[in-house]
Amino acid sequence: MVAGGGPVSAPGLALVRLLQLASPTLPVGAYTYSQGLEWAVECGVVGNQDSAGHWIGDQLEWNLAGLEAPLVAGAMAAWRDADATLLARLNEDFLASRETAELRAETVQMGYSLRRLLSGLAAFGSDRGAMARLERFEEIAYPVAWAAAAAQWQVPAADALGAYLWAWLENQVMAAVKCVPLGQSAGQALLSSLGERIPGLVAEALELDEAGWSNFAPGLAIASSRHETQYTRLFRS
Repeated sequence: MVAGGGPVSAPGLALVRLLQLASPTLPVGAYTYSQGLEWAVECGVVGNQDSAGHWIGDQLEWNLAGLEAPLVAGAMAAWRDADATLLARLNEDFLASRETAELRAETVQMGYSLRRLLSGLAAFGSDRGAMARLERFEEIAYPVAWAAAAAQWQVPAADALGAYLWAWLENQVMAAVKCVPLGQSAGQALLSSLGERIPGLVAEALELDEAGWSNFAPGLAIASSRHETQYTRLFRS
């Protein structure tokens, strides 16, 4: 019940669920990954607020918004339609798109952790049909598992994509704060400036035909592959 005595509306509850999904406290281990940023700092490509913003912004636009965001939207629709064939293909496509062992291990670990978390939440795990569909995957990519929760909780696609991109952005900025290092104020400035791009990127992702999906970011692939043999590391990718 709300203060006025009426029931909590479904849209209001969907927002609460979305905030939970996008929260940095979601126990999936996202904070342990930098996705190549740590190597970019090590080799001097990133060394201050401006270069960190350039690196993170490029990934946001060319990698996340070009592939992961439209894939999340497609997976949400497939979850709602219970289209197991499409879900399996999207999952396989995303796993195949990971250029390095680190990046693949990251999405598999986070997908596993999110699936395990959802199974223990009454808001999701009590739906045995939804859980059965999740459990069919031997390895589930994180965006596919995340889309399952967003679809189950009836989050609008545009809101879901905005939150997905924001959660990734927040994690990358916090990684930069730790390893560049940057001050907290500089981190908030990056979140403010880069966050302004998200609504436009979401609109483009929702209109992007699957034939146009792309995560062509060779700098990220190089950084990730070099990070695998980096001598000292704070992060797992």
